[in-house]
Parts: sequence; structure tokens; C-alpha cells
Amino acid sequence: MTRSGTRNGQVTTDRATDGGTADVLADVAIVGGGLVGGTLAVLLANAGFSVILVDRADPAAGLDAGFDGRASAIALATHRVLVAAGLWDHLGPRSSPIRDIRVADAGSLLFLHYDHSLVGDAPFGYMIENRHLRRALYDAQRAARNLTVVAPAGIAALDLDSADARLTLADGRTLGARLIVGADGRTSRTRTWAGIRTTGWDYGQTGIVCTVDHERPHGFVAHEHFLAAGPFAILPIKGETGREQHQSSLVWTERDALAPALMALDDDDFLAELALRFGDFLGSLALVGPRWSYPLSLLVAERATAPRFALAGDALHGMHPIAGQGLNMGLRDVAVLAEVLADAKGLGLDLGSPAVLEDYERGRRFDNSLMLGMTDALNRLFSNAVPPLRLARDLGLGTVNALPELKKLFMRHAMGEVGNLPRLMRGETL
Repeated sequence: MTRSGTRNGQVTTDRATDGGTADVLADVAIVGGGLVGGTLAVLLANAGFSVILVDRADPAAGLDAGFDGRASAIALATHRVLVAAGLWDHLGPRSSPIRDIRVADAGSLLFLHYDHSLVGDAPFGYMIENRHLRRALYDAQRAARNLTVVAPAGIAALDLDSADARLTLADGRTLGARLIVGADGRTSRTRTWAGIRTTGWDYGQTGIVCTVDHERPHGFVAHEHFLAAGPFAILPIKGETGREQHQSSLVWTERDALAPALMALDDDDFLAELALRFGDFLGSLALVGPRWSYPLSLLVAERATAPRFALAGDALHGMHPIAGQGLNMGLRDVAVLAEVLADAKGLGLDLGSPAVLEDYERGRRFDNSLMLGMTDALNRLFSNAVPPLRLARDLGLGTVNALPELKKLFMRHAMGEVGNLPRLMRGETL
């Protein structure tokens, strides 16, 4: 099967396995060098697979602090994937633990408070600025012995057949692999070329992201306030030395019609609008760096695999940030796929065979469907001011908060500890 397209880009190979400009062959080729594809590449290379990582962007460009101002909530179980990839030595000192989570409906006296000490000593997870994740991945990729990085590179065609799979680059070079993984984001070209359809819809919402410095320490507490326009998250990140608890990452969900006007405000007026929603519990606020905005939508691929092809991350599922699960679900994809491939290699199986790919499909189908459904339902339930719904959700928050065993179950879910976890998420090796 062949699907063709065009994309411009030059090719550089950091570590060519054949010592020249001929086609590069590998066990696995990954398209998309973001946080999900990059982590998978490092894990597989460290496990002895030969890996090609192809990306349209120069990896060094993503190291700039202005490239992406987002921070990611990494659940406790998910962080073990980063430990297994050898990234945590860099990330740990730059992360902020999440020790408590407080969820409240705006204007309501009822709330839900998760205290990590009720289920053990470990935090719910960690907040890490994406720039630190990209730096850790960049260094790990350059150190990996079995990894060929091809970037910046455009892809002109994807060829999948029963024998092998091929990527044709914009300059005519071909890259061959037993399996190709599409980790190239929501607008995935490889997904289209593989003939995998998607379902989804826009929420009519925009996510505004920025970092603020605040007068009082955050105490390692993550807050989520539900406003009529959508959730407003205040997430603790690690600030500068001596003020480690005085910065937070904000994810402000606003209606599409209002978001452009908010983004156009000068800093003083933006802070004034921010204070109306933020409140004063952390004292005075100051912006740190620029602001970013992103349209919010749901996207789900009808299946995770095609012949000699698998999807991972946002190319497979794009969800609302209401529960901060986007990257976590992508890294869960990575953990399952890496385990499936490691087991197949140990048994001498063809990495791109239907049986191997079905194991991955089966391992991710329920988990991804559940999380997509949950985040969609939560956003619809909480992004409105309809009185009966407000009453129902407020009573729900208060009820869960008053039932210790139910609350502990929800807390373990927030940690990513619920369900049939792959080995990497249990702290085991491949």
C-alpha cells in the first residue's frame, strides 16, 4: 500500500548505521521527534533495537525556552517510563512534586481535596516544563548507540507491504524498517497515508498557557477551578533558586470568541483579567515569559495499527487538557508498545507482524477509550453554568470528598496506578 504526499526539508544524519548516504535500515522507524516519539526512540535504542527517528524540525530548535511555554503533569506511574529511559537524572531536579490536588466549582463551598499522604509517601506526580523534557531527550538521543536521527527532514511517501515498510524522504532517500511508528501529532500525515480514519470535534474553546510568579508559595498543590467557560488549572512548577515554590503554570480554558481579545491585552490588563479568575490566595502575580494559546478539540483514530504501522501519542488520540492526561496517555502508549516489541524480539517474531500489532492494539484500546470518554464528559459537565448541572457536580465533588475509600480509589487513578500496567509503569525493565 502506498500513500504519497510532499513536504520540504533537508536531511542530516547524526549517526548513520551504514556510514554513507545509502538507505538506512532499522528495526523500527519513528516519525515524529516530540515528547512521545522521542521517548520511544530512546527506550527502544537502549533496549538493543536499531531505531531511526525522523522529524520535520531541527531538534535543537526545540531547546529554546520560547519554543513552547507549556508544562506537563507527569503521573507517578508514568514518570517511571522516563526513569526507564534514563531521563530522570536530568528531570528530577527540575521538577516539582504534586503532593495535593484541590478541585472546586467556582463560587461553591463544596470541593474535592486529594492529600497524597492518605495513600502513601509518594506524590501524585510531577510538574515539568516541556523545555526540560526536550533537553533531556535531545541529550539522550545523541548518546544512544543504536539510534539514527534524521532531521530536519520532509517525508514524501509511506510504503507498507508484507515484507517491510519504507519512508521516502523529500530528497529521494528511502528509510526501511520492520515497523514504522507514527508519532507525528494530531495532524499526522503518516496516519492519513496508512489509511486510518479519525473521529473528533472542536470544543469551541481555546487553551491559554502562561507562567506566573506569585507572592506566596504554592505548597506543591495543584488547583483546578471550574468556570463557566471551562477549567482553569493552577499547577506548581519549580521556580528559581530560593523561590522554588513561587511559580505556577496556568492552563486557562476560554471560549474561542473571547480568547483572541484576551491574548491581545497588554501584560497589565491581562494580569487584571487573570486575577479575577485566579483569586488572591497566592498573593500578587507577575507574568513570567510570553503567553501561548491553542485550540482545544477531541480526536481519536479508528484504530491504532495498519500493516507494519502503529500510531502513538496525539496521532492516535487528542484529548481535552481538563485532567492533564494528554502526555501521560502518550507515554502509556510508549510503555505498552515498547513491551510488546521487546517480547516479540525475545521470541524471534517479526516486529511488524499482525499478531504483534494486535497485542499493541488490544493493550491500548480500552485505556485510551476510557480516558477520551472521561475527559470529554468532564469538560461537558463542568464547562457550563446550568443550575441543575452545577448542583449535581457540586454534590458529586462533596460526596467523593466525604467518602475516604472512594476518594483513595480516585487518588490512585490520578497517580496512574489503576488498571493492568505495563512493566515500565510498574518500575520493571523491558
